[in-house]
Amino acid sequence: MRKLAGSLAPLLLLAVTAVSAQEVVRYKIPNSDFPISAAVEVPAGKATVYVSGNVPPVVDAKAPKDSVAAYGDTKTQTIGVLTAIEKQLKSMHLSMGDVVKMQVFLVGDESHGGRMDFAGFMAGYTQFFGTKDQPKLPARSAFQIAALGNPGYRVEIEVIAVRP
Repeated sequence: MRKLAGSLAPLLLLAVTAVSAQEVVRYKIPNSDFPISAAVEVPAGKATVYVSGNVPPVVDAKAPKDSVAAYGDTKTQTIGVLTAIEKQLKSMHLSMGDVVKMQVFLVGDESHGGRMDFAGFMAGYTQFFGTKDQPKLPARSAFQIAALGNPGYRVEIEVIAVRP
């Protein structure tokens, strides 16, 4: 029995190494260059990190704290939120390339007839995803919602990352 256990140990180690060596697979949207993945497959054994929703930082300290002017337009808020997420991931030895899933909550904007400023969001998003330096795209959903915790917020983003 000991001889059998001893001979199985290297095989088990090889199996564990093979599983941990598997990579995250990102599936493109067929016939599209839209900068998200249609799906992302995470192999067994990978650590998953759930990052809580982040809201924008103040960009104009002189503006009232509950105003859009304090936080900027949708593009500015998106850049601020994604910069904060990037910093948080970096503190955990992860990067934006490790993000596999993103949920985006956008509040309707009066300057867009009460509709979410999706173009403004995309202008900020594409500075972080689908770039030459960071081509890995997450699966993503974007929702228009009625409101966030502060009347000045137009953007909240949460992500799920996978440790490589």
